Amino acid sequence: MSIPGSSEVWTLMKGAYFYDSHSTKIRYDNQSALDVYFVIVRETPGWVNWLMSMRNKIVSKLGLKNLGHMSDIDFNKPSCDYKVGDRVGIFTVYANSNQEVILEDKDKHLDVRVSFYIEPEGDIATVHASTVVHVKNMLGKVYMFFVAPVHKIIVPTTLKKLPKA
Repeated sequence: MSIPGSSEVWTLMKGAYFYDSHSTKIRYDNQSALDVYFVIVRETPGWVNWLMSMRNKIVSKLGLKNLGHMSDIDFNKPSCDYKVGDRVGIFTVYANSNQEVILEDKDKHLDVRVSFYIEPEGDIATVHASTVVHVKNMLGKVYMFFVAPVHKIIVPTTLKKLPKA
């Protein structure tokens, strides 16, 4: 699926090495995109957390950083209190509005941006989970060789955990 052209993350696609988008319909009660992300993180399947742990162990031996776990979030902090530059689990807030949150992780190998973009349609909304990756060097390409296929399984599986419309 393509990244929605009306989302801010779409403007970040130029020169991307990898990008994708997956979507689902949810019940919508004016929750923010960051609130939707929090639901996704809370409902992340155990096997995804296990894969993150394995990823952290393997890449730390190659000099890449340990990202921690998706759920390393202060859920007591209201989503409206998160500002650009704040840490949200393994990511940093790049942009945050009610309709879209863009989270990022940057290092010397990759710039990764993940967007959760909401298209409301009354009491139903389409949630788009989009990823844009810019690779900076060969190690970034090798990393993406292994991560991209797994990513295409994790994102749709995780979206299925959202409350359905």
